[in-house]
Amino acid sequence: MKKMRNDKKRPFKEGKPKKKQSFKKEPLKKERKTTEETVEDNFVFGNHATVEAIQQGRGNKLFLQEDSKGEKVEQLKILAKENAVPVKWVPKQKLDTMTDHGVHQGIVLAITAYEYLTLDELLLRTKEKTETPFFLILDSLEDPHNFGSILRTADATGVDGIIIPKHRAVGITPVVTKASTGAVEYIPVARVTNLSQSIAALKENNFWIFGTDMKGTDYRQWNTQGAIALIIGNEGRGMSQGLHKEVDELLTIPMTGHVQSLNAGVAAGLLMYEVYRGRNPL
Repeated sequence: MKKMRNDKKRPFKEGKPKKKQSFKKEPLKKERKTTEETVEDNFVFGNHATVEAIQQGRGNKLFLQEDSKGEKVEQLKILAKENAVPVKWVPKQKLDTMTDHGVHQGIVLAITAYEYLTLDELLLRTKEKTETPFFLILDSLEDPHNFGSILRTADATGVDGIIIPKHRAVGITPVVTKASTGAVEYIPVARVTNLSQSIAALKENNFWIFGTDMKGTDYRQWNTQGAIALIIGNEGRGMSQGLHKEVDELLTIPMTGHVQSLNAGVAAGLLMYEVYRGRNPL
């Protein structure tokens, strides 16, 4: 049984004098460098994701369905011209093939490869912004729609960064980008080789580590202050046993229905908003 966290806060190393933090997100600067996605993942589709990617300077070529019309199409053409992104009109069948028959809305954008942060880069970037960062650690999440949904909610609730494993987990793919409705451009994502080692590094930087489990502290009693990282487990297996011993406290979401588990994206959303509520009282 894990020892429950007391009210003593771990200061974020080398932090600045305490001040009220703003959770408003700013567009990420294009200074990230690290591992890139494969060539087939170097595009996004759908209106929202395409607009955000072009605005962030990631657009290479815009593919529009040859019979597309309307205000959104005209706005995209203007945006592409302003950002020197060439436009090509193609048949719907080509867009279907490019997106593996995804819901592309007649819009596909070829982009520069997504560039992940290292954990050190994420810590450095966050340290410059806040003394009390909030990170998510996704433990081998596999569903791109869940990942995209989590990114969207993370942007809405002031999450400062997401950490994912390099292997056996979904990365930033076109489906993830579309599901995030462009939020992927605003939430920094670090991809690491070993989650246990990354958690140890977070503890060295005075983070409190929380996990999710059927047996744990009711999340409504969660002390969300200080520098914290929350582990969200795999859709089927939950949080891996190897990470259980790394957490400072396990959290549970009480349920009264017949199904005793929640979708990973839904559970993550509830917990992210609990952090937002705790840090932004009425």
